[in-house]
Amino acid sequence: MLQAKAVRRILHGAVLGVLLVNLAIGAKVYSESDANSTANDPHANLDLFVNVLERIRRDYVDGGELTYEDLVHGALRGMISMLDPHSEFMPPTRYSHLMNDTEGRFGGVGVHINIQDGYLTVLAPMEDTPAYEAGIMSGDRIVKIEGKNARNISMPEAVDKLRGKPGSKVKMTFFRPSTREDIEVTLKRALIKVATVKDINNQRKFTVDENKIGYVRLTQFGEATSRDLEEALRKLELEDMKGLVLDLRHNPGGLLDQAIRVCEKFLAKGEPIVTTEGRRERENSEHKSSGRHARPDLPLVVLVNRFSASASEIVAGCLKDNDRAKIVGEKTFGKGSVQKILPINGQHGAALRLTTAKYYTPSHEVIHGHGIEPHHKLKMSREDEELLFLQRMPGGLKMVAEDRREAVGTFVDPQLAKAIELLVGKKQIQAKAEPEEEKPAEKPNEKAKPEKEAKPEEEAKPEKEAKPEKEAKPEKEAKPEKEAKPEKEAKPEKEAKPEAEEKPADKPE
Repeated sequence: MLQAKAVRRILHGAVLGVLLVNLAIGAKVYSESDANSTANDPHANLDLFVNVLERIRRDYVDGGELTYEDLVHGALRGMISMLDPHSEFMPPTRYSHLMNDTEGRFGGVGVHINIQDGYLTVLAPMEDTPAYEAGIMSGDRIVKIEGKNARNISMPEAVDKLRGKPGSKVKMTFFRPSTREDIEVTLKRALIKVATVKDINNQRKFTVDENKIGYVRLTQFGEATSRDLEEALRKLELEDMKGLVLDLRHNPGGLLDQAIRVCEKFLAKGEPIVTTEGRRERENSEHKSSGRHARPDLPLVVLVNRFSASASEIVAGCLKDNDRAKIVGEKTFGKGSVQKILPINGQHGAALRLTTAKYYTPSHEVIHGHGIEPHHKLKMSREDEELLFLQRMPGGLKMVAEDRREAVGTFVDPQLAKAIELLVGKKQIQAKAEPEEEKPAEKPNEKAKPEKEAKPEEEAKPEKEAKPEKEAKPEKEAKPEKEAKPEKEAKPEKEAKPEAEEKPADKPE
């Protein structure tokens, strides 16, 4: 008994000592007047913390099974969860999960999740994963995990429950708002390998359409996204690509440095990409394009929707503010905060993920809580999104009743159709302009009259008529040349990597 009390006193002292040191340091930021109040007195509040800690250990029915580490870790999780949905205390296992995310390999079911309207919500399923093959869709809410209510579960807890050894199983219940039905599935965890750059058929066979328009979809921003996008663009250029649709719909984000490098592919040197502003001076930064592998004149349209978040919003906001692309679709998610990974010394792999700054577009529009507004607003219903999902998914027709298969097979993506319309309009204008300039060379028989007819005002007017104002606008939409300026590359590798959006909006499992 005496020995137990002695151990408790030692642990009590150790916990108190650590907390006192940390809070004493933090206390320096407060003014003397603030420090005099109970609310900002670190010592008074530490005393409260330790008293509660000891009371739990002494009186809680199962208190004997709890360690001081359990209680302190729980307290830290609760403390940080009250800040925002993206900050968290990460014990060693959770920190390891995060590192695996950025590397693009981990064991899980294959969904990106976030807290949305108070519900644990699927931002996007990952292609070729158990969740994707089971028909899980963006917007589905996770209701139960292993039979337990997931209504108030935290993001870290959810990730820990959904991750696991490949081959193991997890029972889940999803609620689908579009049909108001519960979907119960048992998913077999797999080694998730994330391929982030896809063609229109969820493959990597990049080809242009009959109008020479290319299409590339970014599913998220991983370590290889920029490299794989460059490879895709070069394949399309070999086919004489005249314009590009960059699809960021259902893209939950990822690494900041990859978002910057994606922007660089379409901006001239020196063009602004994104700025970060935080409480501390060192959190403030401005990123500009280096102009590497830049295609500043390639006509470009970007597709977004309400599930486009984080790094995808940085790209959309950058290209919009620089007049480099037309944005088509819905207002984006609105996740524009910066999380920094702060390893905790002496805690054997534990770390703190803390929101330290916010992202701003080149025109200094805040992304967080606001999102990016498209130039052309075009909303898709839940039913439309489901039809598109099934249409592009291998074996998708088998997942629907026979009476719906025709609707799936004939569905036309309205947002993509609008993007192509904008790009083809630009292409047609260019095609009209070129022959007009070469007319004199094609009609040598009329050379007798040329000089006379070229001088009058009546002949000068046709040129103006060939370029009416209405046709000049589509040209701007497809190819904002003025803003095609570059940037200088600022590549904060250390800070951006695990962060990025380090998949905060996009916690995959």
